[in-house]
Amino acid sequence: MKNTKFSEMTTEELIKNQKTLKTVNTIFCVVLFMLFVLNIFIVFMKGFSAMNIIPVALLPILFLNFKNLKEIKRELESRE
Repeated sequence: MKNTKFSEMTTEELIKNQKTLKTVNTIFCVVLFMLFVLNIFIVFMKGFSAMNIIPVALLPILFLNFKNLKEIKRELESRE
């Protein structure tokens, strides 16, 4: 995503970004959930390794995406 401010974007661009971000967040949540489940399974079968940290390391990306989605929604509401 570009580093432009949401207030500088047109309404159409914001709606397009909102739809894209919702789709990406949904897919990312599913993949992250599967990683957590697989991670738990691997921990019980083989023990802990450095690779078990990957799902936890990816969580900030999810939180940033939700924050951006919330800001887009707020900007769209302010334009109505």
